[in-house]
Amino acid sequence: MTGQLQKISSQDSWIHGTGGRLFVRVWSPELPDSTTPICLLHDSLGSVELWRDFPEQLCAHTGRQVIAYDRLGFGKSDARHEKLPIDFVAREAEGDFAAVRQQLGIGSFIVFGHSVGGGMAIHCAATFGDDCVAVITESAQAFVEDKTVQGIEAARALFTDPEQVSRLRKYHGEKAAWILDAWIGTWLSPAFASWSLRSVLPQLTSPLLVLHGRDDEYGSTRHPELLGQLAGGTTEVVIIDDTRHVPHREREACVVDLVARFLRSHD
Repeated sequence: MTGQLQKISSQDSWIHGTGGRLFVRVWSPELPDSTTPICLLHDSLGSVELWRDFPEQLCAHTGRQVIAYDRLGFGKSDARHEKLPIDFVAREAEGDFAAVRQQLGIGSFIVFGHSVGGGMAIHCAATFGDDCVAVITESAQAFVEDKTVQGIEAARALFTDPEQVSRLRKYHGEKAAWILDAWIGTWLSPAFASWSLRSVLPQLTSPLLVLHGRDDEYGSTRHPELLGQLAGGTTEVVIIDDTRHVPHREREACVVDLVARFLRSHD
C-alpha cells in the first residue's frame, strides 16, 4: 500500500518519562507496509499538535506507523522547571526517547527530527545504532552559527509581543514562559556556544537523509553540508529552494515524497 492513501487512525496515551508523564500520539495505517515505525522529535517550540497533519500524511504515504511525543516541559507533557542542561540534546536519546521505546515496545525504528530535534535524532541513531533503520533530519543545526544566534535574537524581540506568547500558550499552556527561556536562554548562553554534533556524527552508521531550506533563518546550508560530510553512514543531502525553517509545513508534499522515496530505497 506504500504511496497510496489509506485510512489512518490515531491513538493518544501517556507514558512515564524520566522526569514526569509524557504525552504520546500514534498514527497507524489500516494496511501497514512495515512494522518499523517513524518516530518524530519536535523543535524547540514544538509539540505533537504543532506537527499538524504532517504525521498523518507521512503515515499514509509510507505505510508505516508514525509516533510523536511531547518532550518533558512541552505540549501536554508534564511541566519542567529547571534550566536545560548544556548536554540536553544528547541526553534525550538515553532518557525520554528510550522510555518511549521501552514502554511502547518499539524495536527497530526510523527517527525524524526537526531543528534541535534533528540533533536529538542523530544522537538517538548513534546510541541505538543496531535498531535504527534510517535517520531524517530537517532544518537541523550542527553547531551554534552566527546566523543561528541572529535568528534567535530576532525571535526574542518578536516574543516581546504578548500576542505571540499567547499563541505559544495555546499549545503549551502555562509552560510557554519556560519553553521560551529554555530555547532562547540556552542557545544564547556562552556555555552553549561550543556545542556541536561533530563528535557524534562519525558514530552514525544508519542511512541519513538531510533536508534543509535554502532560506532557513536559523542556519545556513553549512549545517546540512557538515552533516553529510561527517556522518559515518550513507547520506543524502537535499536543499529545498524557497523554503525557510519549517519545510514540513511550507513544502509538506515535497517533504513527504522525499522521505517516502528515501525509505523505499533503504527497505
